[in-house]
Amino acid sequence: MASTQSTSPKDLSTALGRSIHDHWGLFLAEGIILVLLGLAAILVPPIAGLTVTIFIGWMLLFGGVAGLIATFWGRQAPGFTWSLLSALVALAAGVVLLLWPIQGLVTLTYVLIAYFIVDGILTIILAVEHRRQLSGRWEWLVLSGIIDLILAGIIIAGLPEAFAWALGLLVGIDLVFGGTSLIAMALAARTRPL
Repeated sequence: MASTQSTSPKDLSTALGRSIHDHWGLFLAEGIILVLLGLAAILVPPIAGLTVTIFIGWMLLFGGVAGLIATFWGRQAPGFTWSLLSALVALAAGVVLLLWPIQGLVTLTYVLIAYFIVDGILTIILAVEHRRQLSGRWEWLVLSGIIDLILAGIIIAGLPEAFAWALGLLVGIDLVFGGTSLIAMALAARTRPL
């Protein structure tokens, strides 16, 4: 008779903490690499923006090819036509971004502006709706929404020059913050007693 062993959240947390402690050097190295890449993106945002555009183009192209293979492999499955169209759209979008990366960068910048506007508004609405449940913390959500709207405004005010710097700069900032977080986590895990 096989016995099932349940793992408690505390056991999982301990295992995760031990793993991070044991491999803190890898997390530190990854964090340093992310910070360096982020700083490079901040220093040369046009190149970073084009790199992101080309990377997304390749992802969409490979995703479209994989989608076509999967769709034709399971052509008897329901939704064949929709699956085929989805794969073709991904494939076409990837080809367009790879053939015309500068125009793709412009399009991605517009998408970024739209994202900041919509996310900012929705975050503020969410904060106001849940201010009773999030007492003492809902103001942070409002601030996050306002920052999104300010970022959208800065990019819009900087158009058309913003096409050259916005995407690369924001990706760079994100990489620096993500890398810094990993460095802090790795250094804390290194000294954490087991």
